[in-house]
Amino acid sequence: MHPRFAKPFETLSAPLQAALLPMLGDDFQARFTPDQVATLKAATGLDDRALRLALLPLAAACSVAPISRFFVGAIACGLSGTWYFGANMEFAGQGLFHSIHAEQSAISNAWLGGETGISEITVNYTPCGHCRQFMNELSTAKTLKVSLPDDLSELQSFLPHSFGPADLEITDALMSPQAHDELVLESDDPLWQAALAAARQSYAPYSQGYAAVALQFEDGRIFCGRYAENAAFNPSLPPMQMACAHAVLGGEDLATVRRAVLLESKDGQISQRDSAQSTLKALGSVELEYKAV
Repeated sequence: MHPRFAKPFETLSAPLQAALLPMLGDDFQARFTPDQVATLKAATGLDDRALRLALLPLAAACSVAPISRFFVGAIACGLSGTWYFGANMEFAGQGLFHSIHAEQSAISNAWLGGETGISEITVNYTPCGHCRQFMNELSTAKTLKVSLPDDLSELQSFLPHSFGPADLEITDALMSPQAHDELVLESDDPLWQAALAAARQSYAPYSQGYAAVALQFEDGRIFCGRYAENAAFNPSLPPMQMACAHAVLGGEDLATVRRAVLLESKDGQISQRDSAQSTLKALGSVELEYKAV
């Protein structure tokens, strides 16, 4: 079990601890399969919502918040039935706009896990306006439920008179399947191949700035992030932030990044290069490798 889980784990009920412990090994990827969820429910007698609320302290333990010291956890329920952790992240010394919100983190974890939508998201604090707008871009935005410790409501009740993709005549949605096969790169480098695969699945209907970041760590593991655009523009999630959030959820220490690559479309209206380089400064002396294809 990762050390960050030790303290919140002690606060869980004995039946939940016993059922959960075998799942929190070194290979834990901040998600629970439907079979694992069924095991936890059988051991505790809790229903889905109550179990996700009970697990929130573990999700919040993944938070990296050196500026606010405000630790937020989220659990997204994918349409497949898999549950995905998320947590907020801040970058010391960098502008607050680099931050990742817990809801964004959980949704990104689900998207990178192959989900095409989420049915419910559980959070330990009410979603801010930024997150409400981010979630309004989702393929399931009209039916998505938001579960809080003291409330269960549809997302649309948090965002009346909402602005979304349809207002800009966009029929696509975040987490819907993407296949930008026009992006081509001749390379045998596994890191660039990972970035290319992720960029082809990125979501950028407003700028066509399809992009992805791939990070390689000291232990050799690779984590990717895809660009996730938003109708309100500012809540868009850059690929570097998504890659960092995904790596932290996977148990990596961002100080051990050894390579970072950014691949993006040369035909997009925007570039992620400056933003990615700025975020990377917070991680140490790694230089950003870049290709536009």
